[in-house]
Amino acid sequence: MFQSFEVTSTPQFGRERVEALRATFDELGIDAFLVPRADEYQGEYVPASSERLSWLTGFTGSAGVALIGRGQAVVFVDGRYVTQLAEQVDGAVFTGGDLVGEPPHLWIKKHAPKGFRLGIDPWLHTGAEVRRLEKALADIGGALVFLKYNPLDRLWASRPAEPLGAVTIQNLGESGVLAAEKIGAIAHDLKQKNLAAVLITDPSSVAWIFNIRGKDVPHTPHPLARAIIHADGKPELFLDKRKTNIEAEAYLAQLSHQVAPDTLEKRLAAVAADGARILVDPDLTPFALAELIRAKGGEVVEGNDPAKLPRACKNLVEINGSAAAHVQDGAAMVEFLAWLEDTKPGTITEIDATKKLEEVRGRVGQAMQNPLKDISFDTIAGAGEHAAIMHYRVTVDTDRFIAPGELFLIDSGAQYINGTTDITRTVAVGAVDPERKRFFTLVLKGMIAISTARFPKGTRGCDLDPLARINLWKAGADFAHGTGHGVGSYLSVHEGPQRIARLSTQELLPGMILSNEPGYYRPGSFGIRIENLIYVREAEDVDGGDQPMLGFETLTYCPIDRNLILRELLTADEVHWIDAYHAKTHETLLPLIEDPAVRNWLQQATRPLN
Repeated sequence: MFQSFEVTSTPQFGRERVEALRATFDELGIDAFLVPRADEYQGEYVPASSERLSWLTGFTGSAGVALIGRGQAVVFVDGRYVTQLAEQVDGAVFTGGDLVGEPPHLWIKKHAPKGFRLGIDPWLHTGAEVRRLEKALADIGGALVFLKYNPLDRLWASRPAEPLGAVTIQNLGESGVLAAEKIGAIAHDLKQKNLAAVLITDPSSVAWIFNIRGKDVPHTPHPLARAIIHADGKPELFLDKRKTNIEAEAYLAQLSHQVAPDTLEKRLAAVAADGARILVDPDLTPFALAELIRAKGGEVVEGNDPAKLPRACKNLVEINGSAAAHVQDGAAMVEFLAWLEDTKPGTITEIDATKKLEEVRGRVGQAMQNPLKDISFDTIAGAGEHAAIMHYRVTVDTDRFIAPGELFLIDSGAQYINGTTDITRTVAVGAVDPERKRFFTLVLKGMIAISTARFPKGTRGCDLDPLARINLWKAGADFAHGTGHGVGSYLSVHEGPQRIARLSTQELLPGMILSNEPGYYRPGSFGIRIENLIYVREAEDVDGGDQPMLGFETLTYCPIDRNLILRELLTADEVHWIDAYHAKTHETLLPLIEDPAVRNWLQQATRPLN
């Protein structure tokens, strides 16, 4: 359930497996094969049975795709994973590609020869991805070949079985809205748009609609399931009954027809046979399913998953649950940070710190009768140069001692039944040099700018993103990731459509939970990130203002390392924000802490700067 620390030396099997894949190309009639870090459900976290990219290349990051050609093998990653890619894959077999600047469809236009035939597994790519690939290949006289089977699955002799995680029910006190109401609202909207049905392929949407949770993939508590919601009649839930007990089956029977997953194609074909108009999200649905609808006479109507936006705009029960989860998590973080400061520098490793934090979260959860269900992602615990790897994951191979004079970055989160948390703190290990403090303070200024932002309705994530970067830009620096991502309600720690990022055009709406996490990374030297979770709410009226505004409310309470703050770089308003934040942190968390030493640490860590 929780984090493992496997050995991940540069794989010696890379060449052997790539050559075995290439040996299938003639039979398949292709010149290359595309291997995404995706499963048939298009989720961020995939079960062990779908870790094809990792099996083939050794790369374990959460985003990437490999293009395996007859003479070249390219693994495309974004800026978060460049260093990790170099450490994990065999450089004699694979070269690195830019997933953002030159993703596979652009790489093909520039580098692939005329007549290039690219094979894909149509279950692992969405309709939107297929269109981009087809256009790129058409420009060079090539072709996209939809394979009837995935050749890697035949080569992968020890491929794990598909998961059968137990399904649980979210009660009204956790969900805030009955599943029947959510289904009814979706069905009503379908009727209004003259649609026969919608195909729901995102497991997080299925979990949210039906108020269920699961254990099929690491860290995201949704079951691998799909659904067809009809404009008239009961929805069909394609969920393996081996995942449900008697209580869950009885609950779901009231809401839907629970159907075996392997009958989805048959049922979808039956719905499509009468020329039905079926809503499909092209960014979430496997191309194979959309193509099936067309082949059987149905009309594919492309549009947004109807659960995506309502799921992002949390109701009051979900917001209050998240707030309570963050208070509990803050108490665990304080105990951990007090322990970390009390340890002698150079005596504990990154893995030691990661295990300690998980242990503390578990113990605090038991004490507060709100158990830790899982961590919400693999903890990023980087000391010194490792902190400069944005999504560093410590392994037995890479583990190192946290040494004096350096920065230690720990980015972690937890799953509780009432909320999902995500927090990053960067702390000084002993005395650190002024350069590190300067950049820490610049990052902090960006974090405060987002925390205190006020903005009119219609403001998008891309409109706010520069607020987090402007002080770094003035210093000739930046960071290669978004400022904030959406967060689910006891669901995915990375949830859309809300983001604070350069390319995010989604309007920010009340109830949306986001991260606020600017950073700075100097490869081979140090890295800094400070992260709180926030949610969008209506802001207080401003004297003299003439229109209503939105703003953010902070959910995360945990001290920010005062030892790294250069007071002279802050404005009076910024100092006021830090002091008020620390005062609220002290007030909120102190009643939950019994250990006198930890209480004293919290008192010292939240002292005013002024």
